[in-house]
Amino acid sequence: MGDVAVKLTPSDRGRFEIYLDGEKIFDRFEEEAEYPSYQKVNELKMVVAERVFDVEDEMMAAGKS
Repeated sequence: MGDVAVKLTPSDRGRFEIYLDGEKIFDRFEEEAEYPSYQKVNELKMVVAERVFDVEDEMMAAGKS
């Protein structure tokens, strides 16, 4: 499996948002939570893993492995 880059961007007013390929997958204010729960972290990890595997599958299908 290849590397995955993570970018943290400072913000204001305690915002904590997680984006994956431009899609917001977590927003602290929308979830009305201080930080993601352990269960939510595991859900987010699965979303990221699925997206990584989808990209790998696309690359292999295109002959770019």
